[in-house]
Amino acid sequence: MQLRLDNQPDSLSPLSAVTVDAPARLHLGFLDPSASLGRAFGSVGLTIDTFGTRITAQRADETQILGAHTEAQRARIAQYLDVLHGAYGGPPVVIEVQQAPRAHAGLGSGTQLALAVGTAFVSLLGRSPPTADLARLLGRGARSGIGLLGFDHGGLIVDSGRGGSGSNGAGNQPRIPSILTRQPFPEAWRILLVDDTRREGLHGDEERRALATLAPFPQTLAAHLCHLVLMLVLPGIAEHDFDAFAKGIGELQQTIGEYFAPVQGGVFSSPAVAAALDAAAAATQHRAGIGQTSWGPTGFAFLRGIQDAERALAAARDATRGTPGIVCSVAAGINRGAAIHAVGLQRCNSDCP
Repeated sequence: MQLRLDNQPDSLSPLSAVTVDAPARLHLGFLDPSASLGRAFGSVGLTIDTFGTRITAQRADETQILGAHTEAQRARIAQYLDVLHGAYGGPPVVIEVQQAPRAHAGLGSGTQLALAVGTAFVSLLGRSPPTADLARLLGRGARSGIGLLGFDHGGLIVDSGRGGSGSNGAGNQPRIPSILTRQPFPEAWRILLVDDTRREGLHGDEERRALATLAPFPQTLAAHLCHLVLMLVLPGIAEHDFDAFAKGIGELQQTIGEYFAPVQGGVFSSPAVAAALDAAAAATQHRAGIGQTSWGPTGFAFLRGIQDAERALAAARDATRGTPGIVCSVAAGINRGAAIHAVGLQRCNSDCP
């Protein structure tokens, strides 16, 4: 990540306060979980305009964390600050959490929080390390690069996965996935989101144990997923061909969902989310383009416009009316990364609207 002011090409003056707005992301699927060609995972993802993270950091006489939604979130921020102070020094800071999505719902909340705190902290010091360096320092991006690449660029992204033999500039530290392509998401398209707030997606040690129990992902399926991305998903979004894009995402999701089904309880981790998406697909007469972001429980359905989104939203709510804890909403894609605001500075990763 590069932060610049006019006449100061390599650094910023230290700031007294800074606010970072980081977009949420949908993880649309892995391409090769078993590294059949020596490169593990590879991901497709999209940044969205809802459920983002906003934090403000300012210099202070003593470190404080304000507005944390849970004790776990407060503890995580405290850990990040310890690491950042150890790496960069600097004075005590106050971190205020102004907005954050629900944790472990498939929206990339952990990476957003880490990079927002890290970026705000180094900006206070007048520093501007690359986002990949902050991610590595704070333990993010080890498996998928969608969160940190979305933080920098926004839009629909395909990352390289983990592997390769080239230098990453960090000695023996794990390589952060590289960006392979980034496409702007069409402004007219919409995404139905359905979250089951009674559930959490797999994470931490539970996630690692689950991955260890899975059979190797067949190379033929990895090839099929790569073919879908290269010949349906990317041409569909580049040419605004909704049917091609939705067909590719739907088949990718079904394939990877069946692979993860033994450890997450089905293609979808929440039966209620699956029912809502089935209803939405029936209402719009378009079954393609549905899936689950990461381990869920949040599911999604891509829709070609606002009218389809309104019909899908109504159908999903009707289908889950008697089920507690189901939250349905509509989002759009966002084609910029994180925005950083301070006195005398407004800077966006990629282009500001």
